Amino acid sequence: MTATFTDTQKNSFRKNRGTIRQRIIRTLLVEPNGTLTKYKLAKTAQASFSWTHEFLNKLQNQKLVKDTQVTNYEGLINYWLQTKTNPEKKDYMHKNPIEIIQTANLPYALTTYQAENLVQHYLFPSRIDLYIKKEDADKWHKKVTAEGLVGKGNLRLLITDEHVFYGSFKRQNLTVVSIPQLIVDLLKEGGVCTEAAEKLFSKVEQHAISTN
Repeated sequence: MTATFTDTQKNSFRKNRGTIRQRIIRTLLVEPNGTLTKYKLAKTAQASFSWTHEFLNKLQNQKLVKDTQVTNYEGLINYWLQTKTNPEKKDYMHKNPIEIIQTANLPYALTTYQAENLVQHYLFPSRIDLYIKKEDADKWHKKVTAEGLVGKGNLRLLITDEHVFYGSFKRQNLTVVSIPQLIVDLLKEGGVCTEAAEKLFSKVEQHAISTN
């Protein structure tokens, strides 16, 4: 008997594979030197070894990696950009979003404008975007709306897979996403963020940026 799947099941399956694919790519770009074994990569990406092995073969056929070493960093960034799944977004306006972030006592990681400003100081932080855990969305909503408003403003919560925190680091006592995550998010944002991403990528190539 042939199994049949509903459209909802098919979409869920594609979304899960997309999430795992992003975890593997993120891990590779954070640790591109090939020091990870395939087993360690699979474990870090929270993926099965068989699926990780299959996906690595696909990337290797496209000359993006060799085993777990990234051989074409820019190419892998672009591959991620083309296949990236978008997080759920919630917009707010708040008079002091940085204070909310610092006092929330909840996991987060800044990206796009504010993160880039902390790392590279090229963009004006016109909007503060931060990744949060799905299970914390209601807690963040209550904290922000206690003194803020719902709707397009200066604060955006990005609700997604918590593996997005992998490789995150501190700047001025604020948590920032990994550099490859920041680059791909800036490219996804477009406009002046593309220029910032290109400058950041050049610094990565020159080993001129530190996450310590």
